[in-house]
Amino acid sequence: MINRYKRNVAGHTLTQNSMVGQYKTTVSPSVAQNVTIETFDSLCIQGNWREAVEVLDYLENKGYAMDLIRLLGLAKLCGKPEALEAARVVHECIIALVSPCDVGARNAIIEMYSGCCSVDDALKVFEEMPEWNSGTLCVMMRCFVNNGYGEEAIDLFTRFKEEGNKPNGEIFNQVFSTCTLTGDVKEGSLQFQAMYREYGIVPSMEHYHSVTKMLATSGHLDEALNFVERMPMEPSVDVWETLMNLSRVHGDVELGDRCAELVEKLDATRLDKVSSAGLVATKASDFVKKEPSTRSEPYFYSTFRPVDSSHPQMNIIYETLMSLRSQLKEMGYVPDTRYYRSLIMAMENKEQIFGYREEIAVVESLLKSKPRSAITLLTNIRIVGDCHDMMKLMSVITGRDMIKRDAKIYHLFKNGVCRCNNLW
Repeated sequence: MINRYKRNVAGHTLTQNSMVGQYKTTVSPSVAQNVTIETFDSLCIQGNWREAVEVLDYLENKGYAMDLIRLLGLAKLCGKPEALEAARVVHECIIALVSPCDVGARNAIIEMYSGCCSVDDALKVFEEMPEWNSGTLCVMMRCFVNNGYGEEAIDLFTRFKEEGNKPNGEIFNQVFSTCTLTGDVKEGSLQFQAMYREYGIVPSMEHYHSVTKMLATSGHLDEALNFVERMPMEPSVDVWETLMNLSRVHGDVELGDRCAELVEKLDATRLDKVSSAGLVATKASDFVKKEPSTRSEPYFYSTFRPVDSSHPQMNIIYETLMSLRSQLKEMGYVPDTRYYRSLIMAMENKEQIFGYREEIAVVESLLKSKPRSAITLLTNIRIVGDCHDMMKLMSVITGRDMIKRDAKIYHLFKNGVCRCNNLW
């Protein structure tokens, strides 16, 4: 076990007020008589975290002790921004069931709060742990990184070493991932050298992949290529694929094509599912409306789609969109159509592209949410530069905090700035 970390990280202070106990069950009397553990299991399988927590509350009030495996499964479901209140209930149930030295359970709680975008709750759990392991440090660093606090993650690692602890390969890999977000190539490179020189850890393929990604993400393509070519082992297809994608992101088509040839030799199927920077959509038919699966939580899905004329609020959506569009243009926003070439080719003019992407999702969430409340958007692909710039401006126009979860991390747009510092 690792020495307990007792200090706040980089001056990060805890501000949340406990809400445990405020989450009330709404199971009706007519339904309650049929509620069983099988009901709970069925809701979890469906991904219905909201009703699952209500059933959990009901069953425990009736004296049924939920087992740890089921609670940890529910914790995974509650790792969402809109599930924070429910997550605190699950947290309380888990803590009541396990011993103070159960590190694994508390790691799962930190992971859950990370998904809820609540660094304060996660950090509180971390600081109250009497002992923890390398997995704990990694999950807390990921919590910082995924929520835009890259510098705090590095500060945590530094303090960890100052406490006399010895990092392992897993921790170093998390350090490289953190430096990828912060763009601190120098720090990441120094840590890569220290990994072997100071701690005797022989880099694995996973470490080489992480460092390649760190260098290429920040645009250091020559350094990344040199790093790959000097590897003491044959680079994996993951390494070449990452360099291929990021070369294209930074406009080095020639290097991207060279890497693509190597990817094709190692695993041609990779080229079938990845076009550039992880963007899966490559033809106009991909940009169609995709309805979210049936669920109770108020997710606002960001999809590539035009205004649906059958929408019951079509008129007000259109008017709001036109106002938003006008203000964006006044602020100097110009759509970067290079990200949507395939879609534009299937349309009559470039202006039509404006109003597809995130605008519809933002307008719908503005209409559905409470005034001044934050807006949460979800996508299953990486956010592109055009969309990222637009979301920053939208946070200024609407006066709302906008949480955007893409395939990799959470972006928090506030007052025209994203917490990721434009590095993702």
